[in-house]
Amino acid sequence: MIFVMLGTQNNDFHRLLDEIEKNIENGNINEEVIVQAGFTKYKSDKMKIFDVTSKEIVEKLIKKANLIITHAGVGSIEMSLKNHKKVIAVPRIKKYREHINDHQKDIEQEFNKRGWIIGVDDVSKLDKALKKAKEFVPKKYENPKSDEIIYIIKNFIDKI
Repeated sequence: MIFVMLGTQNNDFHRLLDEIEKNIENGNINEEVIVQAGFTKYKSDKMKIFDVTSKEIVEKLIKKANLIITHAGVGSIEMSLKNHKKVIAVPRIKKYREHINDHQKDIEQEFNKRGWIIGVDDVSKLDKALKKAKEFVPKKYENPKSDEIIYIIKNFIDKI
């Protein structure tokens, strides 16, 4: 089973679900897909979709999943990594009105650079990420030290 998490951001993220559906249709995804869509309203007969649920249910779904596909929110990524799951992360992008800024790009790039996840900077590359996930062995996740997190945040703020 693949578990997709879009978080609880009050913005739409159809781009990712459209691409997942396309990969189901073309055979790149052959297993059940369950989606926590948050505020994204999406209809599909190829995926099981729900809005929001408890953290406990989300954790049960993460534990059951073979692969996690998620927006590049730190909470969703960390919860998946702490459960030793392979993660594909796709950032929400400001220009598509999916978020108020592009900080998720920085999160995706940083976690990808450390070898913890498969980062996807463009949803059209999801097919390549799905193929890579079959052989991907993530590096052991270690929480960054607080001074490292402060550096990452400061660096992001300086870019704005």
